[in-house]
Amino acid sequence: MRIEYTGLSEMQGSLVVLEGVSGVTYDELAEITLGSGERRCGRVIKIDGGRVVLQVFEGTAGIDMEHVNTHFTGRPVTLPLSKEILGRIFDGAGKPLDGLREVFPDERRDINGAAINPVRRKYPRSCILTGVSSIDAVSALIRGQKLPIFSGAGMSHNALAAQIVRQARTMDGEEQFAVVFCAMGVKNDTAEFFKKDFQDSGALGRVVMYLNMASDPIIERILAPRCALTAAEYLAFRHGYHVLVILTDMSSYCEALREFSSSKGEIPSRKGFPSYMYSDLASIYERAGMINGRAGSVTQVPILTMPNDDISHPIPDLTGYITEGQIVLSRELEQKGVYPPVSILPSLSRLMKDGTGEGYTREDHADLSNQLFASYSAVADARSLASVIGEDEISETDRLYVEFGKRFETEFVAQSGSENRGLDQTLDLGWELLSMLPRSELSRVGDKLLDKYYKGAKRQ
Repeated sequence: MRIEYTGLSEMQGSLVVLEGVSGVTYDELAEITLGSGERRCGRVIKIDGGRVVLQVFEGTAGIDMEHVNTHFTGRPVTLPLSKEILGRIFDGAGKPLDGLREVFPDERRDINGAAINPVRRKYPRSCILTGVSSIDAVSALIRGQKLPIFSGAGMSHNALAAQIVRQARTMDGEEQFAVVFCAMGVKNDTAEFFKKDFQDSGALGRVVMYLNMASDPIIERILAPRCALTAAEYLAFRHGYHVLVILTDMSSYCEALREFSSSKGEIPSRKGFPSYMYSDLASIYERAGMINGRAGSVTQVPILTMPNDDISHPIPDLTGYITEGQIVLSRELEQKGVYPPVSILPSLSRLMKDGTGEGYTREDHADLSNQLFASYSAVADARSLASVIGEDEISETDRLYVEFGKRFETEFVAQSGSENRGLDQTLDLGWELLSMLPRSELSRVGDKLLDKYYKGAKRQ
């Protein structure tokens, strides 16, 4: 028996309220039929006895509160899935944007997903290579990891995201690999940039795109990352793909969450964000991982822009608590013309130690990474001293560190947006730069590796 409720008691923004409703559940999908016959979808976001609040996906413009019928479907928001989603472009709610037909599904899945049983989680070990030296060498991305990129407004994170989509691959390059790309709250020109970049490079064939525009309803922005992760889980754990999920920009998502919370009349927390933002972000980030007995994996690279470049802002702060490290982009390097402007010292991949080195990448990878980090950190001290007493007055070793810092930024960190560096090329370049320094300064590397890779062996 189909039950429909006629009329609405309240309407505010994208929210509508019905009275006298029974038997519905939180997150349940509703069909709203207007007097004109137009159908819209809504989601239950609040239940107070017989009072139910719905958020309408398409907005409430044109709805007559008296001449509208609402039917509750008895199921949550689901996504149609099959392997044909590869190469497709969808909006934030999973509807096609590429002019092709709706997906003919092998199955439909609840977009909220299900938590991975901790007992069945497989520990991440193998690398995903991005072709970007500053990531692969010093903050390596491990399969099944969640490693965010912290950027700032107007910086080149979009170009870096596109480059990672084009170049990312598994360590052996032979396994099934796919990318799920989700853009939230982007402008039309940014969306066109991503679409054109993936189409022109040929990467679109292995990419599933979810695009939520800045002009789209905020409810779609809340759904978009969940749709993307549902697609990723399907490809990974049903078909054995190793899936890289890129979510940009999580700051837009959090601002939509704040607006959503405010419209419900909830008491705000830090900077107006809802008090449950931590658990909400965790429900997204914790969907990365690997499962024992399953061939695939889900790896996440969320990208967020820090308001006023403030890393202590609630969005990067809470993200840092949940994820396994971060890659931080530097405005100072950006202003110097360095691309990608990855700031090495505050960047960190907490799982890198378990997926690099002999048997995983190359025997010298982990020690080289530690030495590059240590040597580059010494550059700041040498530069500070040179700025006080002049570069001519500092020691020969300090002058070498200053020169090492210049070359490290312009030759190692900086690379063309179309340059896909292999891991061996990246590591060899690291050794070439370290060989500028006296061997006695390289205290993070054992003699065996120094004898094999250090190119300035005659200089002590």
